[in-house]
Amino acid sequence: MDLLPFDEYAASLNRKRTAAGVLFRDQADRVLLIETTYKTDWEIPGGVVEAEEAPWTTAAREVREEVGIDRPLGRLLVIQHIHTRGVMPEGLAFVFDGGLITEQEVAALPTVDPEVRSLGLYDVAQAEQLTSPALFGRIQAALTAVQTGELTLRDAD
Repeated sequence: MDLLPFDEYAASLNRKRTAAGVLFRDQADRVLLIETTYKTDWEIPGGVVEAEEAPWTTAAREVREEVGIDRPLGRLLVIQHIHTRGVMPEGLAFVFDGGLITEQEVAALPTVDPEVRSLGLYDVAQAEQLTSPALFGRIQAALTAVQTGELTLRDAD
C-alpha cells in the first residue's frame, strides 16, 4: 500500500458541517423555541459553527446574537450525527444545557436579530409540531439527558 504525502492526505480528509444549539427550559420542561425569518421549521437558539470556531463558542455566540442571553453554558447534552440529505452534507449537531428560564425572562428577551421573528416557551407536543424531526429528536434527547445526567449520542433518523 502506497501512502499519500501528508499534505495530500490532509486535503483528502472528510469535512463535516457542524451546528451547535442550546436547550433552555422552564420548570414544566417547556423549551425555548425561535421562529426564524428564513425557514418554516422553528429552532432552538444556535447555529452553524464557523471555520476555526469551537461548537461551545458557536452556541454561546448564537444565543447572545439571537436572544440576548449572555451567561455560561451548561454541560453538553447531545451529540447527533446527521446523514447527508439532499443538498445538505453529513454533519454533527451539538446541544448544550442553557438551564432554566422563566416565562417572565422569555417575555423580556429582545428580538432585535433580523433572523428571529418570534420566540416562546413550548411544551413537547407543540415542539414536535413546530420543529423538524431531526431537531425534535435532539430536543427529546436533551430533555432526557437533563434528567439522567448522561450525555446522549444520537444518530439521525
